[in-house]
Amino acid sequence: MEEQFDTIKKDIQLIIDNMAIKNFSEASIKLIEVSDDLDVMLDSTDDEAILREISKYQVLLNHLQIKMSTKD
Repeated sequence: MEEQFDTIKKDIQLIIDNMAIKNFSEASIKLIEVSDDLDVMLDSTDDEAILREISKYQVLLNHLQIKMSTKD
């Protein structure tokens, strides 16, 4: 599970990097992929610590989604 979180962290950094260079289409695609990955992780565990960690990333992704939708 830790490897999955490492991948999620790297992917979120990619989203942020793409947003910084105004490559919003690539950032949006990656955001959807990461969100789907988190959903799969959410469905496959009942460990409270893992669920809390997943929820932190979901909140961050929601924030990034809002930032992208208000990029003007």
